[in-house]
Amino acid sequence: MQLQRLLSFTRKAVDEYSLIQEGDHIAVGISGGKDSLTLLYALHGLKRFYPNHFELSAVTVDLGFENFDLSPVSRLCDELGVPYRIVPSDIYNILFNIRKEENPCSLCAKMRKGALNQAVKEMGCNKVAYAHHKDDIVETMLLSLIFEGRFYSFSPKTYLDRMDLTVIRPLMFVDESDVIGFKNKYDLPVVKSGCPVDGYTKRQYAKELVRQLNHEHPGAKERMFHAILTGNLKGWPERCIHRR
Repeated sequence: MQLQRLLSFTRKAVDEYSLIQEGDHIAVGISGGKDSLTLLYALHGLKRFYPNHFELSAVTVDLGFENFDLSPVSRLCDELGVPYRIVPSDIYNILFNIRKEENPCSLCAKMRKGALNQAVKEMGCNKVAYAHHKDDIVETMLLSLIFEGRFYSFSPKTYLDRMDLTVIRPLMFVDESDVIGFKNKYDLPVVKSGCPVDGYTKRQYAKELVRQLNHEHPGAKERMFHAILTGNLKGWPERCIHRR
């Protein structure tokens, strides 16, 4: 995927769901993976021409895995001129050594988001950008249907009133396959996760299920995504589509 195509999808999300206002200071949550690095490129590129001027920073919560070297990410942020902060944490030790969690993913996500949001506030940002793409939105909807019995997926924009912080998801119209293509084309410095349960989760199950459904019924993923966009989900902002 070319950068121009990435910027087009990003601006579509930003415009249709009013994700960025004049004077925003947005922190990109960087995990080191392909999605968050693609998001960094997307917002850095958008910043050059978007009519609403905004500041951009980046932050990573270091979970404490061994051999998790973030120096390539730090160099990329230097090249892009984006301030970058690494927040050390003891999350890995707490989950795997102290609590010995058998299913740590949910608690890990909660602790990581808490540390990330706190750091974002300390940096003076009013918004934090998560790198969820179209496949993540569809997979979350399936997980919710199968395991919770409700039609739900996370919103393009969520205000956290206790933190006075807004979460935005500018990659929501981008397919994961395009993210992979972008990573390969621009040689993004992906840092592999050191998580011992990486790839063995319910989300991986949902990912494989979507892939199977789309293979057996071509276009199924797009139709599920359309159902989410038009489903009047609770907590979703009104969508603004400008017709010429």
